[in-house]
Amino acid sequence: MSDVSKSRQSSKQNDKAQPIHQNDEVELFCDGACSGNPGPGGYGTILRYKGVEKELSGGAAETTNNRMELTAALEGLLLLKRPCRVKIVTDSQYLVKGMTEWISGWQRNNWKNSKKEPVINRDLWEKLLSAVEKHQVKWCWVRGHAGHAENERCDRLAREAIKTTKGYK
Repeated sequence: MSDVSKSRQSSKQNDKAQPIHQNDEVELFCDGACSGNPGPGGYGTILRYKGVEKELSGGAAETTNNRMELTAALEGLLLLKRPCRVKIVTDSQYLVKGMTEWISGWQRNNWKNSKKEPVINRDLWEKLLSAVEKHQVKWCWVRGHAGHAENERCDRLAREAIKTTKGYK
């Protein structure tokens, strides 16, 4: 199903945290899109738990594709009410590599990238870190526009959200 699959587990444990139950796995499919980059943007997310699905979408008048990719994952994670295993499927290598490879270095280097420049979208990266903290998350990359049914649906949700966003022409 996916070409690349990466996992990230929270290293922080809280004595008051609820346990993660093995059968509590949520699938979260997400995609972001932009008309112009920057320009009006949208995101689409599908949450699936025990066969029940919830779709959500939204947009911003002036944004970037990468911000919408991050927002799609974040908005889905924020809907989860208790700790669980979450499989996040996205066509954004920026999102997957950011959360599994780059973010620890950014934090270690005071949110500077390898060029010693401030990390772009730091606000969303920090919110994502907070959102995944209580979950066991597996990050999965799929090729975009390659027939992956849920990825295609998320793309449609994102593009429809762009059309309803102020600033779209």
